[in-house]
Amino acid sequence: MPPLSPGRERGLLWLLALTQFTIIMDFMVMMPLGPQIMHAFAISPAAFATTVSAYSWCAGLSGLFAATYIDRFDRRRLLLVIYALFALSNLACALATNLHMLLISRAFAGLTGGVLASIIMAIVGDVIPPARRGAATGVIMTSFSLAAIAGVPAGVVLGAQFGWSSPFYLLVALSLLIWLAGARMVPSLTAHLAKQPTPLSRVLPDLYALISEPRHLRAYALTFVMMTSHMLVIPFISPMLVANHGIAPESISLIYMAGGAATLFTARRVGRLADRYGKHKVFRIMALASMVPVLGITHLPNWPFVGIVLFFTTFMVLISGRMIPLQALMTTIPSPERRGAFLSVNSAIQSLGNGCGAWLGGLLLASGAGGRIDGYGHNGWLAVALVLLSLIWIGQVRAATPAADLKAA
Repeated sequence: MPPLSPGRERGLLWLLALTQFTIIMDFMVMMPLGPQIMHAFAISPAAFATTVSAYSWCAGLSGLFAATYIDRFDRRRLLLVIYALFALSNLACALATNLHMLLISRAFAGLTGGVLASIIMAIVGDVIPPARRGAATGVIMTSFSLAAIAGVPAGVVLGAQFGWSSPFYLLVALSLLIWLAGARMVPSLTAHLAKQPTPLSRVLPDLYALISEPRHLRAYALTFVMMTSHMLVIPFISPMLVANHGIAPESISLIYMAGGAATLFTARRVGRLADRYGKHKVFRIMALASMVPVLGITHLPNWPFVGIVLFFTTFMVLISGRMIPLQALMTTIPSPERRGAFLSVNSAIQSLGNGCGAWLGGLLLASGAGGRIDGYGHNGWLAVALVLLSLIWIGQVRAATPAADLKAA
């Protein structure tokens, strides 16, 4: 495919960012809705963590399975089909009337969301040259900011006014609009199909070879450690603020909005810094700095609401900042003809790390007197220990070629 014009490239990146926005909103909105869902279904923090983990584990399994077929199809066609199924999964979630139905619908959402994340990054890898991939990843990562600024607050407000299921009806409507735009704007991407597809008898052996290749395995280990660290902390922030600090559920939207607004400005800047100074170096700086707000949010004193908002904003900026160079680095690890499969497995590893982090984090928590959530500090210390491990391990993660390696280092 010939290079896209700058205007069309920008339009495609922002469309992919909006697609990612709905995926992230679908995952993130469960967290601030935690107090309402726990009340509606009369479940404990550990049971709520299971609903989060159901999405993540299924996303991981589907992403792993996608590695066997993602490079066999036109990226555009695959994106549109899976995204339509994603919209249906949100409709099923909105219609859930008991915990079992909610778990099944969240699992269905994970099955589709896990594949979509890898397709999006594969499109970025196909369209954007390595020298500008950090900045492009920064654009995609603004979806996290948009979800925090608009998606999560809107979901919290709707949930408070019309019930916990209303944000998922909103997601169905947004997904339909974005699907229609994608049908018009996403080009056909078939260059990766020039290579003869692998015979089906070789799919599983080749998948094993892809995963077990030492360079890939080191990258997957780093991804798993970082996502587990994330999810030891993030799913329980909203329940903790409500239960331990008396923050009204509807006020949670303001906290997420402030954090998301800040990351909207910082995400692309961090991406450009990663391109300029190297993805390894910028990751190390952001990961090291992020340990302070991680410990702060898990040992939060009784601050005024404004102080909590400002501190959470710092937390969001640094947490998202360490993921941008990491995601950009992952696009340089595989050879081009294996990029889709590699990123599918990496997306699966991300989701499995999310699920393990949320599940383990829930196990470390306990319900205390007066509905308090106890043990959150243990989550913070374990999360920081994993970040320290990643700072050491990232030196083992190298790009596919010497030229790409220079861009990644």
